[in-house]
Formats: sequence, structure tokens, C-alpha cells
Amino acid sequence: MEYANLRHLGFGEISLSDPFFNSLKEDYEGFEDWYNKKIVNHEDAYVQYDNNSNLLGFLYIKMEEQKTIDDVIPCIEADRILKVGTFKIDAHGTRMGEQFLKVLFDYAIDKDADVCYVTIFEKHKGLIDLISQYGFKEWGIKETGGKKEKVFLKNMRSVVGDVFSDYPLVTCKGTRKYLLSIYPKYHSKMFPESILTNESRNIIKDISYTNSIRKNYVCSMQGADDLTTGDLIVLYRTAESGRSAEYSAVATTVCTVTEVRQQDSFTNFEDFYAFTSKYTVFERDDLEYWYRRGGLKVISLVYNFPLKKRIVRHELIEKIGLKRDIYWGLFQLSDEEFIDIVKQGQSIEYLR
Repeated sequence: MEYANLRHLGFGEISLSDPFFNSLKEDYEGFEDWYNKKIVNHEDAYVQYDNNSNLLGFLYIKMEEQKTIDDVIPCIEADRILKVGTFKIDAHGTRMGEQFLKVLFDYAIDKDADVCYVTIFEKHKGLIDLISQYGFKEWGIKETGGKKEKVFLKNMRSVVGDVFSDYPLVTCKGTRKYLLSIYPKYHSKMFPESILTNESRNIIKDISYTNSIRKNYVCSMQGADDLTTGDLIVLYRTAESGRSAEYSAVATTVCTVTEVRQQDSFTNFEDFYAFTSKYTVFERDDLEYWYRRGGLKVISLVYNFPLKKRIVRHELIEKIGLKRDIYWGLFQLSDEEFIDIVKQGQSIEYLR
């Protein structure tokens, strides 16, 4: 899968002399030797650069060969263990860390990992807070060269019923499911891994609403106020202008509702703007328009996963059995319809 603003490069393509690595060299004795071994072994990492080719983020992950990790206390035991070998970001206000987490979890799902673990020095509080929000629990310690790191572990097999801790997994049991439409001009800027193959990736920028796992969807759609925390959403990208919906409108993405707020829950526009703007594709002028119009709702979502195979309207009707003559802005799906969509979308491994 391609990720917005990130590059997947071999270690040999990434300059170890970049100032980004200075803190890693200070924290880890022998870091340069370790790095050069990765070059020899032709291993790779996910990275982000700024417009001046300065390295801003680095993620190296690998599946462990053994079923017991005994250099941490207590040991980690599982059949399939994913290790986060190196994870460092230079934060610059665009929620890049969440984008790297999405890479990590998608990789874990693809490799059928039982657990993921990462070691982090206690001083990196921001990174610890980030991974803890998305289901990593403090497990133990690792000591290397007299330095102690905390060990954090995430179980990829089970869910606990919390939208963020379970991320990116979703559970069908006891949840309502809906189809929710979104216009093409907003879709791929807001949900970048769900971009269609015929779209230019130049529309995707290194900004908060693109990188973040959280999203704010603003609408005045009838029925939106019935949504509640934990409801599952299939995003439906509406038809391109001038094209028939039958083969250009497409289901692309699964999200989870975290909150729904009515316009009257905000004190004024500035209150509304402060809540909404960090996680939405809408510009201030757009949001002012919605606010003046009245009756708006803000649907806060978690972007769980894109469907690997997009499903056009024709298939949703003819294969899944969705009704042609209903309003496709927002409607409830049965459990069977939702599961069939995820199966047809070749993403069943995200369901629990």
C-alpha cells in the first residue's frame, strides 16, 4: 500500500549523516554499525522528508524469527511477533506520527502478527502518549549497555471495545453499520490511502487532516444525528461529475464513529471551528458557510482501513444486495451487508 507523504526506501538510500540520526547515535551505542548491517542485508524503512530533503520521520519494522523475545523483562511469547526496530519523528504539527502508526498496524495485519512491541526511552513522552492512545500497553523493560528502555506491547488478535485501543481492528458484534457518502473533491484528500488508481497523488499534502487517524466529517444530512460512538461506517465516494454513478461511485473505506455533535452544542463559530478544523478537509470559508446555513452535524471518525478492492455501485446493488431506490447519502446496513462489503473489498482480516 502507498501512504501519503511517506517513502519506502532501502537503508542504503537514506543518508546516515542526516542530522535526524544524531539523537539515535547518542542514545544507542553501536547504532551506526547496526545501520550499516541493515544496508548490507538490503533492508528498508518508511521515511518522510520535508521540501528541503531534511529527514523528519523514520520507521523500521520487522517480523521476528523467534517465538520468544528474551532480551526484555518479562519475555514476550507469541507465534508471530512484530518488532518496531526504530521509530523516531521530528514533530512539525501535521500529525505525522499517526501516519506512521497506520503503516505499522497495516503491516502487522498484512503479516498476520499476534503482537507488536516497541522499546522507548522514558524521556520520549510524546511518542509514548501517542502509541498508548492506540492500544500499546506498558509491558516491561529492556536494558542495553546500562540504559533502560520501557517496552510497550499491542495485542493484534483481540479487541477490548474501545475505538482507539482496538484500532485498526473493528468488531461486528453489537455494532450498527451505515453507508455514508462523501464527494470526490473531499474524499482522497481526507482519506489518502483510499485514493483511486485514476487520481493524481499530487492532491495529497502533508497536513493534519491528511495524516491523522481521526477525521471530522461535516454535514447537514438527515439521520446523521442518529449516529453514535462505535457505529461502523462504509464510506461511499459519490459519482464523478458528468459520469454515471453505476460505475464511478464506489465504496472505499471503513471508519468508526467516535462522536457526533450538533451545531447547537457549540457556543459560537469560533468554538465550532476550534473543534472541527484540525481533522477536516474543509477550509474556514467552507465551515463558515456550513455554520451560517445551520443545522449542521460534525461526525468524528477513526479511519480504520481502506478496502483493498473498491466496490462500484453496480456491484453493491447486484452482488451485495443494496437497494437501488433508497437515498444513498446515509443509510443503515445489515450485519450481512457490511461483512459482504468488507469481504468483497478483500479486507476481512481487519474484522474481529
